[in-house]
Amino acid sequence: MLEQLRKEMNQHLNAKNIPLYSILAKKAQKANIAFSPKALIGIMALLAVFVFGALSVLTAAELPVKIVLAIGMGIGGVYVWVNNKAKKRIGLLEEQLPDAVELMVRSLRVGHPFSAAIGIVSREVPDPLGSEFGIIADEAAYGRDVTESLKMFAERMDSQDLRFLAVAVAIQQQSGGNLAEILEGLAKVIRARFRLFRRVKAITAEAKWSGMFLSGFPIAALVLINVVQPNYYDDVRETPAFIPAALVVAVFLVMNIIFMKVMTNIKV
Repeated sequence: MLEQLRKEMNQHLNAKNIPLYSILAKKAQKANIAFSPKALIGIMALLAVFVFGALSVLTAAELPVKIVLAIGMGIGGVYVWVNNKAKKRIGLLEEQLPDAVELMVRSLRVGHPFSAAIGIVSREVPDPLGSEFGIIADEAAYGRDVTESLKMFAERMDSQDLRFLAVAVAIQQQSGGNLAEILEGLAKVIRARFRLFRRVKAITAEAKWSGMFLSGFPIAALVLINVVQPNYYDDVRETPAFIPAALVVAVFLVMNIIFMKVMTNIKV
């Protein structure tokens, strides 16, 4: 029964062995994409075929360029879509978590057991957190330990706040104490962390967008030149310095992307 409850939610992680799908599996899991792994791979293939056809009709780009662009846009387009859905879902989940913890605190103080408090959260809090807690409540009803379910949920979402919740509940079950007071303090910590992350995100937004532009513009310009004017490099392509120069440019582009990522990735 537990396996049936988790079947749809674990379908993406169970398909990590499929070639090229491993880069998408964790994101699709976090985003709770309803499409099966085979369906997502089919969407990639259809998008790649469409892009290849559009490039063949609208441009005079060489065949290798069209193939690389079609595959890149087919995989990249689906990845960007899934990644955006995952970020949006996780952001909403983390925003709902303090209210859910406070709701559990109120439920515990009026005498409900912790498993009942989980069920109340699943009914009162909207998706996505309500649905996730509903699954945890169902698992508890079929005999699974609530702490284990919370730990699995935290690892699946890769959320530090959820790990705090799972650890707090596990410690209380092992050593005792007032769980309501523990969760009340945890809710305050989560709210403070959430405000701090929002502030850091606002402060670093300009730097991140500048880094993305400076990293992506040279690559976009290179691709656009090869699509619009395929013969642009014909005069220098056969010279001995062309390949070394191209390799040097590629190395500098990679270094630029890594450096911009390091500069704008602030750990809190």
